[in-house]
Amino acid sequence: MTGNRRGSRRERGQVAIEYLGFIPLLLLVGLCAIQLGIAAYTVNQAGTAARVAARTAGQDSPAAGSPEQAGASAISGWLADGLSWDTSSGTEDVTYTAHVEIPSVIPGLDLLGKATRSSTMPRD
Repeated sequence: MTGNRRGSRRERGQVAIEYLGFIPLLLLVGLCAIQLGIAAYTVNQAGTAARVAARTAGQDSPAAGSPEQAGASAISGWLADGLSWDTSSGTEDVTYTAHVEIPSVIPGLDLLGKATRSSTMPRD
């Protein structure tokens, strides 16, 4: 009986070492999940900025202000810094394309690039 107790003590120590080896993998999976959530949120915000800018440009009202400024103020401030625009305008409609840089969870590692969304609205 005493032999079994000694073996279980050794196994408990080994489990702790295996757990310590597993922690970096858990952290990596967690960071990947957070990065995926940030990327999805950024794509959503790019769509919001494009819609607001196109809607503002379609109104042709001086009181509405600049379409780019309206689109930038419609999204989160920490994403608005990496916002750029492409526009195309016709006689009946206007199209705005928002490009928003996807922030990285790991600073200095820019693997995902930009989220791009377009919106077309009719002119009033």
